[in-house]
Amino acid sequence: MADDVSQVPPVPQLPASAGALIFDRSGRLLIVKTTYKKGWSVPGGQIEPGESPWDACRRETLEECGLRVDRARLVCVDFLRPRQGRLGGLRLLFDCGKFRDDQLGVIRLQADEIEQFRLVPSREAVELLTGPVGRRVAASIGAERCVYLEEGRLVDGVQ
Repeated sequence: MADDVSQVPPVPQLPASAGALIFDRSGRLLIVKTTYKKGWSVPGGQIEPGESPWDACRRETLEECGLRVDRARLVCVDFLRPRQGRLGGLRLLFDCGKFRDDQLGVIRLQADEIEQFRLVPSREAVELLTGPVGRRVAASIGAERCVYLEEGRLVDGVQ
């Protein structure tokens, strides 16, 4: 008798995205202004089905600003609860290190998604970034280990 897959409950789907923290030699952070949402963000985007978070980070960074990232360190996992108008999910941040001026000089924005970019000091970046993104970046910059957040905030009992 064949297994009846109709009896298996559906597996929950959890949207996820991956972003890149990219700095210049003086420690300024690359931020981007998207055309499809208000405020500033970091390069990155949704993880496609079957794609790893690292591959998504690399793909999105290349698509959005023309930069190739070859190495990074996972610095943040942030869980967002679903709410009205937002699916929630996981947001991952990779610290991709400091780029030389000549590397940053090749930035080419994806015109239909990114309208401008800036390199700004970390403190200014956190102020410009929207809600959980700003809190996520603030918690990640200078962290010696990967931080776990919920809604961009540290969670009691999780180290």
